[in-house]
Amino acid sequence: MISLWSDKDLKLLKIDLKAKGFSNDLIERVYTTRLLGKDSKLVLHGGGNTSLKTQEKDIVGEIHDVLRVKGSGWDMAKIEPIGLPSVKLLPLLKLKYINSITDQEMVNYIRANLLNVNSPNPSVEALLHAFLPYKYIDHTHASAILTVTNQKNGIEICNEILGETTGIVPYVMPGFDLAKNAYKIYEQNKKISSLILVKHGIFTFADNARESYENMIYIINKFEDYINSNRNKFFVNDVTPNEYLPIPEIASIIRGACTERDGSGFDELSRFILSFRSNKKILDYVNDKEILRYSQLGVVTPDHIIRTKHVPVVLNAPILIDKTKFKEHTYTVIKKFVEEYRNYFSRNNKRYDFAKTELDPLPRVVLVKGVGLFGLGKSLEEANIVADLAENTIEVITDSESIGQFESISESDLFDVEYWSLEQAKLLKGSKLPFDGVVVAVTGGGGEIGSAVSELFVKYGAHVAVLDIDYNLAKSICERIGKNAFPFECDVTSNESVKLAFKGISKLFGGIDIVVSNAGAAWEGRIGEVTEEILRKSFELNFFSHQTVASNAVKIMKNQNIGGVLLFNVSKQAINPGLNFGPYGLPKAATMFLVRQYALDHGSEGIRANGINPDRIRSGMLNDNLISSRSKARGVSGKEYLTANLLGKEIKAKDVALAFVHQALQIKTTADITTVDGGNISAILR
Repeated sequence: MISLWSDKDLKLLKIDLKAKGFSNDLIERVYTTRLLGKDSKLVLHGGGNTSLKTQEKDIVGEIHDVLRVKGSGWDMAKIEPIGLPSVKLLPLLKLKYINSITDQEMVNYIRANLLNVNSPNPSVEALLHAFLPYKYIDHTHASAILTVTNQKNGIEICNEILGETTGIVPYVMPGFDLAKNAYKIYEQNKKISSLILVKHGIFTFADNARESYENMIYIINKFEDYINSNRNKFFVNDVTPNEYLPIPEIASIIRGACTERDGSGFDELSRFILSFRSNKKILDYVNDKEILRYSQLGVVTPDHIIRTKHVPVVLNAPILIDKTKFKEHTYTVIKKFVEEYRNYFSRNNKRYDFAKTELDPLPRVVLVKGVGLFGLGKSLEEANIVADLAENTIEVITDSESIGQFESISESDLFDVEYWSLEQAKLLKGSKLPFDGVVVAVTGGGGEIGSAVSELFVKYGAHVAVLDIDYNLAKSICERIGKNAFPFECDVTSNESVKLAFKGISKLFGGIDIVVSNAGAAWEGRIGEVTEEILRKSFELNFFSHQTVASNAVKIMKNQNIGGVLLFNVSKQAINPGLNFGPYGLPKAATMFLVRQYALDHGSEGIRANGINPDRIRSGMLNDNLISSRSKARGVSGKEYLTANLLGKEIKAKDVALAFVHQALQIKTTADITTVDGGNISAILR
């Protein structure tokens, strides 16, 4: 590991932030915080924090000694000055002289001394930063430190590596007690320039930013040198090479097994997004003959547990010819995990007089022999975070096992951190949305209706795959929609193209829950005169593509075993044909029958099928030319054609989107055809 300090980069940052009124000290604090945050071997997803002691004026001009410490939730790699809230220092120092304080009292006290009450919550380790008498303090969960301190003789090794230049703090949960214990150890030897927190991380400190940062790099290098010089054990592959199930199928089986079946529909507890990882290091780890020992010992640092649970699930290799066997095995192992988690909760909750409320008992990390790992989260972002932490865990345990034997904190300590209110608060961000964790695929996603449908499902919390034959168009739609919309190229008239797109969706998210089969185009002609070529083209896109999309979706939904929703854009033409519009209306009539056939044949598997009959939606299909043609066929003006309904209003793409979302939410409605036409008596279903 090398120092990334750059005078040139710091100078550029100073030019930017000085113009905004920030001091050199704070700019250097921001700069080195970003340097630390960019290295995944030091900091991952909220782990670690930094601070600066300086002086600032309050609103009336009074000068205060303040602690600027990383705010909870800020990413160190991208931190801004606002992410280091200012807390009055002198009141914090008074806490050195009291014996105990509750977590909530500590949080309230620190917030009461913020210079700006609108600032984010300061780090839970703010008091430790306050107590140590240095201008700059850096804290990371460096992998090399965790590798050594997660050993039975970790303290001895730390002393061997650093001697009297560091203080060793035995494990204690972060917060007030850790701050007191760490300060006590510092007081015993004020010449130290670092504190090693056993099974937790490292603090370095100095009176200038560069020295504190480079001291961190120096110490990590010493620990890495020790690890590399003392490796004496390597993993032994215990898995026979074989042909395995495709990753999308494995993912959908795991996703189904990890779904809580509470009958409440698309709620936050019902389903997960999956993130898959695999490389040589991961495969060496999951294929080792002792995987069931070291993987079940606990987390490598307490901060991980709120994301990863206390242990992962380990599954056998998914042999291609034994899909049913792997599926049964997966459900058995997940069921056992849930039972053991509930027992873990019950026996530890007794210590709290049963005051804690059990979190959902489902795993967050699944290790699959021969294949790799899956991180599970309520969003793709969360699943990626879990997978990152799982990879970090593999790295640390791999190194720990190579120099000795990995040892985590005790079960009771694991539970205390997992159910610690201050840690749980990190996860309680944002309100619950109807489609959290739900994956939606929308065909024809580049059109007016498809893009409106995609945007509304994202707004309601879903992860949406926007499928279109024009990938660049789908990509531009996703860029406009923003987060949780993802483009896929797909020709719905090609079974191979649909299969490929759906495999990609399942690999990215773990499966598919809702499919909006929306792609279509309009052909005109008198039915007795239209060519067979035109009629077949229309049937290919306006009927057979719906069957292709739905049949491929059903395979994934059945593999997940958690039901699903098929939604079809039919058309009022299915029941109210227009003059010279048979080439379009005929396949649409067949599609309406298709909706009901899917509802009938697959309802017992929890798969619902519904359709929307929209009418006269201005779009890429119903363009100005077609509006002119259809209005002439009905003997009205273009405006009259678009508003010829009981409400006298033009129907928009967003109205169709609302209908699709409504049908997805109606968990006990299937075989339904909903009209979105402003009231067309001629198109009423009989």
